Amino acid sequence: MADTLTLVPERSRDGQVAVAAVFVVLDARRPRASTRHLLRGTERALIGRGPEQAAQRDASTVRIDLPDRHLSIEHLAIERALGGWTVRDLGSKNGVVIGGERVSQRVLEDGDWIEVGETFLRFRTFKVPASTLDDLSGGQAMSIVPMVEQSLRRLADAAPSPVPVLLFGESGVGKEVAARMIHERSQRPGPFVAVNCAGLVETLAAATLFGHRRGAYTGAIDDRPGAIRASDRGTLLLDEVADLPLATQGTLLRVLQEREVVPVGETRPVPIDVRFVAATLRDLEREVEAGRFRVDLYARLAGLRVTLSPLRERVEDLGTLIAHSLARHAPDRELGLSPAAAWALCRHRWPLNIRELDQAIAAAVAVAHGDRVGLEHLPEQVVGGAPAASVEAARRDELLALLRDHRGNLAAVARALGTSRAQVHRLLRRFELDPEAYRRP
Repeated sequence: MADTLTLVPERSRDGQVAVAAVFVVLDARRPRASTRHLLRGTERALIGRGPEQAAQRDASTVRIDLPDRHLSIEHLAIERALGGWTVRDLGSKNGVVIGGERVSQRVLEDGDWIEVGETFLRFRTFKVPASTLDDLSGGQAMSIVPMVEQSLRRLADAAPSPVPVLLFGESGVGKEVAARMIHERSQRPGPFVAVNCAGLVETLAAATLFGHRRGAYTGAIDDRPGAIRASDRGTLLLDEVADLPLATQGTLLRVLQEREVVPVGETRPVPIDVRFVAATLRDLEREVEAGRFRVDLYARLAGLRVTLSPLRERVEDLGTLIAHSLARHAPDRELGLSPAAAWALCRHRWPLNIRELDQAIAAAVAVAHGDRVGLEHLPEQVVGGAPAASVEAARRDELLALLRDHRGNLAAVARALGTSRAQVHRLLRRFELDPEAYRRP
C-alpha cells in the first residue's frame, strides 16, 4: 500500500486523487464480504447499527449501517478536522476501541484498526484513480483494495484475449487462483491444466510437457499427450516457470512461436491452440541476467505482466477471504469468530499469505465444536504473532462479548469458553469486570 498522504482530496498529474477511506473488514459473529467506503467529498462518516450492511450518501455525509447487535444506532463518527480525520464516540453503549484501547475521541492515523461491537474497521489513506468507486463490496469485486482491484481487473479484462500472462508474487498469494479466473473468463472450451515446473525431473520435463510416443524412452509404455496437448483449446499454467530446465525452455520457446508441439519420439508436429499463463515468485529479469532463463522465452511469456500483492498489503480483504474459507471448510455449519480470534486474524502478518490464512481457518474449523472459532482454536503461530498486549485486550473483549450475550450467566460463559466457572471468576478479577452489570431482568 502507499505511504500516508495529505488527506485533502486533490488530483495529481497522473489522474489519481489522495483520499481517506473506511474499510469494514470483518464482522466476527458472521464473517461476510468486506466493504470499502471512500471519504471523498464528505465531511464525516456516521457508523451505527442497521438491519443490514449498507451505505448511504448525501452532500457531506456517508452513513454506514452494520448488522452488529452490539452497536448503538449511532455509534461513532469519523470527521474531517484540521486537514486530517478524527474518530468520536457518539455516546455508544459498548464504546470504540482503537488498537486495543477504548477511546472517546482521537486523531486517526493511516492503518488504524477500529473495533466497534464485534466488527473490525480499518482507516486508510492512499492515492486512487479518479474513477475508483466510493463504495464497493468484496461480493462484487475480487478485491476492495484499490491497487489490488486495479491489478485483478487488468487480468479480467485481458482474459478473453490470447495474450500470454506472466504472474509474479510471493508463495501463497493466489497465483493459481488468478490463472483459473483468467481461464474461466476466457470462455475457452478446453480444460485448465496446471504444471508445477519446480517438480519436473529434468530428464522427464520434455515428455511431461510435450508428450511422448510409446517406446520413446525406457519406461514409455504407452502414448501420452503431455500437458500442452492436454490443455488444447484451454489454458496451461506453467507454475514456478523459473525452475524449468534450460534445455526444455528452448523447446517451449519453439512451441510458443510455431503454435505446434512435437512429442518425444515423434517427427511430425501437432498443431495446438493453448492460452499460456506462467507464474513465478522469482525476479525473472535477474534470472535472465544470471543466464538461468532464456531472454527470448521471457519475452514470449511476458505479454501481460501482473504482480499479485501479498496478504499483508491487502488485509482489508480479510472478511471476504475468511468468509470464503469458512464456507469451503465448513459448508454445513454457520460458523463465526470470537472477537479475540477476529482480532488475532487481523493483527497477524501472514508471511505465507492467503494459503496460510486458508490453512489456519481449516485447522480451526476442525477443532471448534461450537458456533464460533475462538482464540484457542487458531494455530499457535497466528495467536503468537499478535503483540501480547493485543492478545490480552482481545481476551478481555471476548469475555465482555460473552457476558453481554449470556446476560452475565457465568455457567453459560464458561461453557462458551470451554472452561470452568472458577476460571471465569479468575478472568473477571484479572480484567476487573462485574458480571452483575450484564444481568438484565
